[in-house]
Amino acid sequence: MTNRKLLLPALFLALAPLAHAQFGSGIVYDPTQSAHAIEQIEQESQSLQTAEQIYTTAYKTMNQVIAAYNLAYQMSKMPQDLAARYQSDFSMWTNFSSASAPDTYGNTSAWITALDLGNPTRAVSAYNSAVIPLQSYPSSGLSSQDANTQAAIKNQYASSELGQATVTNTLSTLGTIRADSETFQQKLANLQADTYSTDPTQQTSNALLGKINSATVLQIHSQQDTNQILSAEAAQQALDAKEQLDERNRLIDESVYFNQNFPNVMQQTTGGITSALQSISLSPDGR
Repeated sequence: MTNRKLLLPALFLALAPLAHAQFGSGIVYDPTQSAHAIEQIEQESQSLQTAEQIYTTAYKTMNQVIAAYNLAYQMSKMPQDLAARYQSDFSMWTNFSSASAPDTYGNTSAWITALDLGNPTRAVSAYNSAVIPLQSYPSSGLSSQDANTQAAIKNQYASSELGQATVTNTLSTLGTIRADSETFQQKLANLQADTYSTDPTQQTSNALLGKINSATVLQIHSQQDTNQILSAEAAQQALDAKEQLDERNRLIDESVYFNQNFPNVMQQTTGGITSALQSISLSPDGR
């Protein structure tokens, strides 16, 4: 192309003196028309180069699009044996039955129902039917006791009432979790089936993000249930710690009371014995 550009001006200069020469054929050479023709040839040549570049670019773009499509298609396909290699069962909550806890005297079934279905009302009913009821302490009998004894009695009542609240709350919590476990188990089964599915609609980017979000929500739900169980266990441990502390404090209080009152009690006891012995006469005449 470069050599052609150099030759065309030289040819134009060589033919310039023959501008009006006549040939046998009667054709007259016109340098203006020749220059115009050369210019058109150059423009067409440039157009061909531009078209060639456009074609080359389009061809490369097409190859890139095909490669991207093939990669996307490959990424969208699930391995056929993924479920067989990685799918696993998980533990399931099971309901209690009359076989596991016979209801001999009719005061067990309410407890079983509370453990299976939850609900605070069921939990209170279960507690009232299965636990020995706490009788009210006679007010006259309480007031006749000394201050330390009254405090100990009130303390024992507090432990029993706190124990009732702890037990009923635990029954309600466990029963609610157990009742919801069937629905939760089905959600997990659906997520697992979609995860190992070979259906292309289940392997799109949006489907994958949806399953990730769903798995996160289910995990949070499960963690919430775990936290509730741990909370109920912590409440029971706190009640146990209170009862142990109460027993320890009663022993300490009894020791303090004994140390404070033992000398007087012993003095009264020995003084009474001495007086009694002095009043006893062993002689026949009473002397």
